[in-house]
Amino acid sequence: MAELEGLEFGKSDFVLLDEVTMEQFMENLKLRFEKGRIYTFIGEVVVSVNPYRQMDIYGKDTIDAYRGRELYENPPHLYAVSDAAYKAMKRRAKDTCIVISGESGAGKTEASKYIMQYIAAITNPGQRAEVESVKNVLLKSNCVLEAFGNAKTNRNDNSSRFGKYMDINFNFNGDPTGGHINNYLLEKSRVVHQQEGERNFHSFYQLLRGGSEEMLNSFHLENDPAAYVYTREGAESTVSTTNNDRSSHKAVMSALEVIGFSKEEISSIYHILASILLLGNMQFESDGESVQIVGLEAVNHISELTGTDPDSVTKSLLYRTVATGGGEVIEKGHSEEEACFGRDAFAKALYERLFGWIVGRINSVIEVKNYNPVLHGKNTVIGVLDIYGFEIFDNNSFEQFCINYCNEKLQQLFIELILQQEQGEYEREGITWQHIDYFNNQIIVDLVEQPHKGIISILDEACLTVGKVTDTVCLDSMDTKLAQHPHYTSRKLSPTDKTMDFQKHFRIRHYAGDVTYSVEGFLDKNKDLLFQDFKRLMYNSSNSVLKEMWPDGQLSITEVTKRPLTAATLFKNSIVALVDKLACKEPYYVRCIKPNEMKSPVLFDDARCQHQVAYLGLLENVMVRRAGFAYRQPYARFLQRYKMTCEYTWPNHLMSSDRDAVEAIVTQHGFQDDVAYGHTKLFVRTPRSLFTLEQERAALIPILVLFLQKVWRGALARMRCRRMRAIYAIMGCYKRYKVKAHFWEVERRFANVRTMADYGKSVEWPTPPAALSQFHNITVLLHRRWWARQIVKNIPPSDMLEVRAKVAALTALSGERKDWGVSRAWERDYLANVRITNEQNTYSWCLFVATLRICDILGLSFLFLSFSILCSQVNRFNKSTDRGLLVTDKYVYKLEPKKQYKVLKRLPLDSFTGISVTSGVDQMVALHTSAQDDVLLCLQRGQLCPNQDRVGELVGSLVDHFTRSVTSPFIHKVIQSALQRHKTT
Repeated sequence: MAELEGLEFGKSDFVLLDEVTMEQFMENLKLRFEKGRIYTFIGEVVVSVNPYRQMDIYGKDTIDAYRGRELYENPPHLYAVSDAAYKAMKRRAKDTCIVISGESGAGKTEASKYIMQYIAAITNPGQRAEVESVKNVLLKSNCVLEAFGNAKTNRNDNSSRFGKYMDINFNFNGDPTGGHINNYLLEKSRVVHQQEGERNFHSFYQLLRGGSEEMLNSFHLENDPAAYVYTREGAESTVSTTNNDRSSHKAVMSALEVIGFSKEEISSIYHILASILLLGNMQFESDGESVQIVGLEAVNHISELTGTDPDSVTKSLLYRTVATGGGEVIEKGHSEEEACFGRDAFAKALYERLFGWIVGRINSVIEVKNYNPVLHGKNTVIGVLDIYGFEIFDNNSFEQFCINYCNEKLQQLFIELILQQEQGEYEREGITWQHIDYFNNQIIVDLVEQPHKGIISILDEACLTVGKVTDTVCLDSMDTKLAQHPHYTSRKLSPTDKTMDFQKHFRIRHYAGDVTYSVEGFLDKNKDLLFQDFKRLMYNSSNSVLKEMWPDGQLSITEVTKRPLTAATLFKNSIVALVDKLACKEPYYVRCIKPNEMKSPVLFDDARCQHQVAYLGLLENVMVRRAGFAYRQPYARFLQRYKMTCEYTWPNHLMSSDRDAVEAIVTQHGFQDDVAYGHTKLFVRTPRSLFTLEQERAALIPILVLFLQKVWRGALARMRCRRMRAIYAIMGCYKRYKVKAHFWEVERRFANVRTMADYGKSVEWPTPPAALSQFHNITVLLHRRWWARQIVKNIPPSDMLEVRAKVAALTALSGERKDWGVSRAWERDYLANVRITNEQNTYSWCLFVATLRICDILGLSFLFLSFSILCSQVNRFNKSTDRGLLVTDKYVYKLEPKKQYKVLKRLPLDSFTGISVTSGVDQMVALHTSAQDDVLLCLQRGQLCPNQDRVGELVGSLVDHFTRSVTSPFIHKVIQSALQRHKTT
């Protein structure tokens, strides 16, 4: 915890100083810096001193130590204020913002990166893919924006040359769902000119030093920043290891891919950078009458890189198309000076549009899409503001004027929210309060932005004035209108001040100190003039990215009539909108201090730091916090959060007002001396009292949750029981209905089957319910038997033997043999139609049968004849002999047809164990006997019908006999025919 830090590190919170004086404040700040404690609290404000070295205080262990903890539980850290902002957003569903302020080089950009890193680390423990994607884009966007928006200055190796405000959107679970980035006032003049010892934007050096040889050749570039006018100034400057251009280039390329830029878009970005570098090397020469470009090779390269026509590029650089008052369009040639001005303006505009397009492209990826608060819950926001710090250079121009004005607005917001608003709240709530005097810089804000009288209004008026209006004339106008202002002066108004030059300088007394500005170039930079020819040139580019960046180029010269807003006015409007956006959020502050100008990790410049402490208003902030209260909350909200900690307020109090209930909570916990009661709010002086309440609440919540779970689970169980009973009752009724409905449907469908021609065979059975599946099967079987009985009883008795034989053959051969004679009438006794001639006598089959019947006397006769046919017997030697086959109800006879049907062999029918036939169309039959004396026969086909199959008739007769004779086993076999087996082989 913060108070557990040893006294050797000083006071971790400036509120704990013995006396609130500048001397003690600076002594404590210096001691903590020297001891490696770069963060110190002022209540909820974190004061950060740039250590100018890497510190091992940002790892996973540190993140875990600060996650979910209160501000005062751990030593001061950026993570503490980040967690406080996140908890306030998640607990109270309130938008918050973290404002990072301080001068250039104080560590604002690094602070914003660590804040983003912490927020990304503590969200989404479930590692859902879509949330991880948002976090990756938010983190990777820092790398890209630094490359294209940061540069080395004399004060900072990685100075943000633009302002950045990022909104991170969270769902009701506290997981990031998207974000939005706003950029403010990119210092585009740095593209064409840098002060001595400074560099252009990092992106140029990363391309030239980190790009592959193949890439640079395709861009017509060489690996040397000194070869280009726009990067020559910073080519030899010393760059810290953190800005290693080669490794940074790889990181940026990787980040662009992670964010979602396509390969074509990435290629277009570097095409534009190469075009800007080549533009800077373009030279002009004049022959007295006209201006020409020195060397057309550069024009061809620029044309290739921008996807434009070389002639159009040349024309845009050397001529300007203007519309006269009568609507006539003419071309006006540039002077050599105008051509150089137009080239530089074009280069600056290209880079500014490129940077804006990159920011817009990132926004298109991370912005929340299709978010419905009704479905997804309230969408809350944490804003992170990283904007340029207060700047005082040897030569301060228009950019420093805008930057310092922005810092004035943010300081005014800090004064209103932290000092003025807090004191006003104490007065409204009737809390005893000792007024603290503080500097209100609203007067300086009005000096810059007041309508009709402010410096921006004067600049705009000069830009809109017809005729030749110079920077000097504008300075004279400011001297006239602002002569009486206490925070404005110039050499004309203070002739004895030799630190300023006549007709060149003016000075503003800012909250952070006096700054002298050079008026040279103010009007040109405010007009931000770019000839329409360049806009139309880029709009007509074949490069879709460039075309998208210049939508205003679609207007013709006669359509462009309205003057665009000036740069200062656009910047003022964006800053006013930013301040309004911050004012509606709960603010948290990080105040960054630069310890020295040498970027030394050990040097602490007392005078330099004291100046920053003074203009940041940190001492006044300590006084307000010390005299005021650390926490305040409306009675109803305080009661809603902590009522479970008091027996008199849980679950609902019966007192006359919420204030009385809150007082009961405070009294029960014994810190009534540490609070004050306002008209609508409770004010708690020290965080310790609040921490005690939070601890007790955290201990009670599991108990309450278990109680609520028990009650709710019981309610759910009772509801489930009632629902199950209802379900079972409905199911029972429904099942009975389904059974009855099935019976009714069967009755309806089969009501008239007796009168149908097919006795209901064609009637489709209804699908039965599961409970009646077995009953249904039995019913279907009964109907089939009844149907079969109806069919069979109409068959004449004389045909029954044939029917039974065919049924037996169907049972044995269906699906096994191709054809078994089912479609023809079975004659059974085929030998009756055959007459055999032997020698001189002719014997008929009937005579033979009669002869056999005479044997009745001997007891060898048969009751009826089952089957007879001529056949060929094949012996083991593969010789065939004509034979007759007679099958009766008792015996099987093998006959010699040529010898008056002489009985060659008689076998009892019951001695047969099986019959084998083929699956083809041949008439081969193998009869198996119990004595293993098998007989192989080939049945004779009919003489009138050569294709008549008689195997099925034999099989049917035998199977029918043995089916009705249960005492004798009989097995039929169907084997593959020799012909079919041959084909398969």
